Amino acid sequence: MKKIMMIALLMVVAITGAKAQLLYKISGKDLKQPSYIVGTYHLAPVSFVDSIPGLRAAMTGTQQVCGDLDMSDMMSPLKMQKRMKAMMLPEGKTLKDYLTVEEMDKLNQLMKSLIGMDLTNPILEQQMGKMTPSAINTQLAVLMYMKHTPGFDPTNLFDGYFQKAAKEANKPVVGLETMDFQIKTLYQGKSLERQKTMLMCMVNNTAYHEQNLIALTRAFFAKDLAKMWEITKEKENNSCDSTPEEDAQLIDNRNIDWLTKLPAIMADKSTLIAVGAGHLPGDKGVLSLLRQAGYTVEAVK
Repeated sequence: MKKIMMIALLMVVAITGAKAQLLYKISGKDLKQPSYIVGTYHLAPVSFVDSIPGLRAAMTGTQQVCGDLDMSDMMSPLKMQKRMKAMMLPEGKTLKDYLTVEEMDKLNQLMKSLIGMDLTNPILEQQMGKMTPSAINTQLAVLMYMKHTPGFDPTNLFDGYFQKAAKEANKPVVGLETMDFQIKTLYQGKSLERQKTMLMCMVNNTAYHEQNLIALTRAFFAKDLAKMWEITKEKENNSCDSTPEEDAQLIDNRNIDWLTKLPAIMADKSTLIAVGAGHLPGDKGVLSLLRQAGYTVEAVK
């Protein structure tokens, strides 16, 4: 299954060809040396690095790595504790306090189909029964990906590789955001009621969300940012759709904030910027904002 899936992904890469790219060179304006930006995907394996032309050279030729977050900060015991707390419901509460009996039954059916057990299992209930609906939603997405990707290794992923390689080469790593900011934005940006709505959208429309995840993954492996953008902007025309405010909070506002920091970072040292691929395309994407700021941004061939 894994071999078949990878062959299919390679066929997509071949079809999209020269128009598709994840790595871009940033030059001009006041930069003495070029910097580079690469779009990442948190579920892609490290091995995908070698399928992006010019990426190894960009890693070698730059003096530092920049990510949305300095992951070493995320791994400190205090920050890990804060992150875990943000993923949990208020003290004394469980999912059963927010979901009806029918909704819990549907969630359990989905979980059983993915991992062979559900929240009636005391061990799993202890581990996940007190998580927020958003945290459960994230776990379900990962489990769906694992279902279609046998051998998936969550400890050896593409998006964390660049900072790890930089530290091994004694290069600085800088973050565009703090862990506290990400906790507030990613884990506390929606009310529990809204989180529940989005969770039940996943539970009640599993086939659609599963197909969407597969399509998004294929678009990334095809290095097709435009297709990724199209998929993330697809609407169901119901309460499951993200609102303009939610989109701005998750993507647009962060992109704009990053552009207040990136010029100084790139002027200080030639930088490899590795951030989620979803932040790159679109009128308010980082690539467009860099060009609007006066930089030359070119796909690396």
